[in-house]
Amino acid sequence: MYTGSYMLDGLQENISLKNYSTMRLGGVARYLVEVQDYHDIQRIVEWADSQSLPVVMIGQGSNIIWKDEGYPGVVIVNRVPGYELQDQGEQQFVIVGAGESWDEVVERTVASGLSGLECLSLIPGTVGATPVQNVGAYGKEVADCLVCVQAYDRVEKRMVVIPKSDCGFSYRNSRFKGDDHGRFFITSVTFSLTIRKPMPPFYASLQAYFGKHSISSSDITAQVVRDAVIAIRTEKLPDPKVVANAGSFFHNPIISTYQLDEIKEKYPGIVYWSVGDDEAKISAGWLLEQLGLKGYHEPNTGMAIWDKQALVFVNEKATSTAQLIAFRDAVMKEVKARFGIDLVQEPQLLP
Repeated sequence: MYTGSYMLDGLQENISLKNYSTMRLGGVARYLVEVQDYHDIQRIVEWADSQSLPVVMIGQGSNIIWKDEGYPGVVIVNRVPGYELQDQGEQQFVIVGAGESWDEVVERTVASGLSGLECLSLIPGTVGATPVQNVGAYGKEVADCLVCVQAYDRVEKRMVVIPKSDCGFSYRNSRFKGDDHGRFFITSVTFSLTIRKPMPPFYASLQAYFGKHSISSSDITAQVVRDAVIAIRTEKLPDPKVVANAGSFFHNPIISTYQLDEIKEKYPGIVYWSVGDDEAKISAGWLLEQLGLKGYHEPNTGMAIWDKQALVFVNEKATSTAQLIAFRDAVMKEVKARFGIDLVQEPQLLP
């Protein structure tokens, strides 16, 4: 255990956080350090504890928003590399460093003829961030292929391996985001993939793409699925490297079938998916579209909504997180007033 009081190598002071969030907003971090070795994560956390400083670890900042007040402790930027393939015949295990680019890993697995992650192509961020959010798209989520995560446990002060069954996965959620937020610092993730081709049924938009391009089921490989996902996402979503955004800003809300029936009486075209006998998941993007917000530009806050996907908030001219929050609150208020539904923000507001 670290007990010294000296500063650690690479620790920077008073660093703007605007470049550590794809929304490009936020204040200043008291300390920030980039790490490429999981042992360094343990040393930094122990040093921060010795100084009574809070610690947060991030990847590429694609699903976080910093407050204007900045961060009063230590921001660890995870750059831990690694990619190891373990051949078990039809089943393949891939152990990946948490700091690796997620889409580059998906590309690598698909190029190796492996199936399992292809539907999650082109999602920005790092590998270590995906279990936190239980990232999902096109009918699949990280939990479907995840075997375990390796992490530093701040409570037990040691490295631990957490199997999938103990990750507390649910829709866009996990124990790392919920009850144990801030406890575990993920250093690597292990996935179980297969050499078998993807099999139908496919997500509706994927199936529509295959039909439009005359791609038969027998021709569908992991690479074909990845290419389709990339084409669909590129058409409707802005590249965060070019346009400041944090991806989908709201979860698709889950409501009771009773409430759904009430809304359907007025809006028979509502887009939803059944998630059980008594609940339904509503398209949050559809709700915003009904309010005429798709492509909306708000002059007072400098925020906008992407013209091809109503779930994406775009920072056009905003200079503060307070402006983003004001815009968010106004949108949520309109949805509540029209549909009686409370939207839940997807990107994490830090600290």
